[in-house]
Amino acid sequence: MSYETLETRIEDRILTLTLHRPERLNAFTTQMQRELLHAFDAIDADDEVRAVIVTGAGRAFCAGADLGGGGKTFDASREQALDEHRDGGGEVTLRIFESRKPVIAALNGAAVGVGATMTLPMDVRLASRDARIGFVFARRGIVPEAASSWFLPRIVGIAQAMEWVATGRVFGADEALAGGLVSKVLAPEELMPAARALAREIAENTSAVSVALARQMLWRMLGADHPMEAHRIDSKAIFSMGRSPDAYEGVSSFLEKRPPAFRMKVSSDMPAFFPWWKPRPFRE
Repeated sequence: MSYETLETRIEDRILTLTLHRPERLNAFTTQMQRELLHAFDAIDADDEVRAVIVTGAGRAFCAGADLGGGGKTFDASREQALDEHRDGGGEVTLRIFESRKPVIAALNGAAVGVGATMTLPMDVRLASRDARIGFVFARRGIVPEAASSWFLPRIVGIAQAMEWVATGRVFGADEALAGGLVSKVLAPEELMPAARALAREIAENTSAVSVALARQMLWRMLGADHPMEAHRIDSKAIFSMGRSPDAYEGVSSFLEKRPPAFRMKVSSDMPAFFPWWKPRPFRE
């Protein structure tokens, strides 16, 4: 995969996706949006990729939207009408939400605005102690985007979400850890090794189809009204996977005390009931 604003590298079945506009602190542009959408489509189609790490080039993760357009940066009214406009950051986060591969964010520096909200549908967030995070929208006269009004309260709770959003202040990695936004704070030199160790544990020890199913089961149950909804999907998933080659291999490898050799692929071997949800249209 070759891009203008991203770099990708695959090693040991782990794809590292680097936001790569270091001269602009990896600020988000329409080009980056398009390339991220393409990259995640390609990642899902590549069965050699078992896990994804997203990080930034240089000293920032992503400094938010590129403000080079000045005061008109967020004004789309010249090009689109109200009912036609879709938030670009939201298109990216919804695509990551649909991912069949687990996604790890490695926050190496500033993650502000869309640089913070794009990480919310990622499954694990690790932060360098140099990271600075901010949901700064109210300080720019706009509102949280990238579907973060759905993601952020579910991750950190409504009170913490509102404190960060209403103040728009930038805060450090330790506060992000205390608030539940990130899982670990690491020395800068330890960030990528820790992210790779986590990704490698997934890649070497788990069934790709099991992880893809589990990822969607957990995320989509966040909005369920009753545990019976989870029970229905659990029942279908355990029935389908229980008779699968990967289940036979998982049990056999455990009993034989050897590493598993899972063969099922997310591109071709997902159960017939997947996807079990029906996405709602953008316009009702």
